[in-house]
Amino acid sequence: MYRIILAIIALSVLALAFACGGQSSGGGGGTSPTDAYKLIFAVVKTKDTEAIKKLMTKKTLELGVMQSQRNKKPLEQVYENAFTQTTFAETMPNIRDERVNGDMGSIEVWNSKESKWEDLPFMKEDGGWKLAVGDLFAGSFTSPGPGRDFLEKQAANAQTNTTVIAPSSNLKPTIANIGPLDPKSNKNAK
Repeated sequence: MYRIILAIIALSVLALAFACGGQSSGGGGGTSPTDAYKLIFAVVKTKDTEAIKKLMTKKTLELGVMQSQRNKKPLEQVYENAFTQTTFAETMPNIRDERVNGDMGSIEVWNSKESKWEDLPFMKEDGGWKLAVGDLFAGSFTSPGPGRDFLEKQAANAQTNTTVIAPSSNLKPTIANIGPLDPKSNKNAK
């Protein structure tokens, strides 16, 4: 029984190492934005800063260095959650709505800490998909389109704002319960 457990652990470690190392030509990254996120999630759990950095774009790495210097924190601490709260989840969070337009892509990942969908940016760089949070802040990331969460909220807002009450043209303005503003019909007028 002990050997079986050791074999399972060894195979799991090998599978993780293969998944993290063999996805693209030289530069790391995933085969799709969804695949890249799954790799990021797995590597964050191993706390391997170098592996996490291989799954981020150059601008995202620059953002990490800037944050490290500004907040006087070690780089390992800046990169530990890969710039997303979704990696704090115990198990792989739900992923939906992958959108790709050329070398830009996004996915929605469930953020269980805040109970909301987080729209994460990805870019194809050095042959693989990588997290592009730094590119988003630098303005070099172009969204592949609005996410499902945004569209659902927009549709809900449109439904609640469709009923407009138009004022009737035959109503005379009145002040509280005093009566009409016409001084001839006002008993209190002097």
